[in-house]
Amino acid sequence: QVQVVESGGGLVQPGGSLRLSCAASGFTWDHYAIAWFRQAPGKEREGVSCISGSEGSTYYADSVKGRFTISRDNAENTVYLQMNSLKPDDTAVYYCAAGVGCTVGYLEVWGQGILVTVSS
Repeated sequence: QVQVVESGGGLVQPGGSLRLSCAASGFTWDHYAIAWFRQAPGKEREGVSCISGSEGSTYYADSVKGRFTISRDNAENTVYLQMNSLKPDDTAVYYCAAGVGCTVGYLEVWGQGILVTVSS
């Protein structure tokens, strides 16, 4: 079964850190791009970060540049999103997705999402 599963979400205080994980199964992982999206209540889904499959190139939304870091461990079929200096505006359900490219049209497999809440 082809799937990706997110983990690592939860409640954190402003300024704190969390690391999200996206674990994949059922497909050839290392050729796929893996992207993170988020959707806050009442807002549209937003692309957060992406890492390509071939060269490991990384991309970040302006809102998270310098605070979030995406990385992949192909041996573990896992992609990580390290989130530092978290702000209340980062509160959202975070989704990972896999596909042949980083844009939505190329992302074929989506996770169920995991909640990140940044609050004091």
